[in-house]
Amino acid sequence: MGITKVGIIYNDTKSSALRAVKDLTELLETHHCQVHLTTGRNGILGFPNRTGPVCYTPINQVNAAGFDEEMGFAIVLGGDGTVLAAARQLAPKGIPQLNINTGHMGFLTETYLGQAHQAVEQVLAGEFRCEERSMLEVYVLRKQERVWEALVLNEAVVHKEPFTGMCHFEVKIGLHHLVDIAADGLIIATPTGSTAYALSAGGPVITPEVQVFQVVPICPHSLGARGLVYADSEPLILYPPSNHEHVILSTDGSSGCFVLPTDHIEISRSPYRTQIIRLKAPEFFEMLREKLGWGLPHIAKPESVELP
Repeated sequence: MGITKVGIIYNDTKSSALRAVKDLTELLETHHCQVHLTTGRNGILGFPNRTGPVCYTPINQVNAAGFDEEMGFAIVLGGDGTVLAAARQLAPKGIPQLNINTGHMGFLTETYLGQAHQAVEQVLAGEFRCEERSMLEVYVLRKQERVWEALVLNEAVVHKEPFTGMCHFEVKIGLHHLVDIAADGLIIATPTGSTAYALSAGGPVITPEVQVFQVVPICPHSLGARGLVYADSEPLILYPPSNHEHVILSTDGSSGCFVLPTDHIEISRSPYRTQIIRLKAPEFFEMLREKLGWGLPHIAKPESVELP
């Protein structure tokens, strides 16, 4: 039996995405598919007010009506931000996502709007493969009580507010000894996130299939404080600086909470994995070349000419 139920998650601030929703819904209905719609906003947890109560939605409850295990796949219309928000909604239900770029970089997208019809037809025909991406589960604990949590595809970032200013973060990975890192902030990233904020902060690019995470200091205040790659089977505990009350945890750049000096943050590999639909065999290095200019051949120097 073929696919009979499909979701569409879209960026409702983009007119191109809104037009595509109508167009693709009509296409899916011609294939007798039941279509469910929601926006990327549903997967953005937001930032609570500092003086208000900490409110959050448990990881396995961040999903829209109708998006369940019976759904064959979901079409995601937007840029990388929408893809990240969609992953938070889809991964707990095991729903593969076909990411169609209506944004700018589109590092996580598979195709563009001009090829959307062809891409959807190909998926409905079963001519695709799924690439799985590891995710983080992030928990903030206050007096051993969980006060905030999030499912993360790219990275979790902890930093002081305002941003500039050195802090001492204490990090414990697995059974290893506690270490002190003096920096403006810390990034804990997945292989998917290695090409995002972690890359800008000097971290290495990690290919998606490698089972590791990385810790990257932001503007470290020591030559010895460099990035660290560790096995993703190891849980990480992060203790915020004890002398700063204005510390923020941010996840995937769109959600987070304030962290008190007495809190601690637990970060571990999630049992959920983002399933990205690929219409052809994935070629990660080609994506690096196209999106980030990595590995481009050097331009040959012109032959020397004699000056008149």
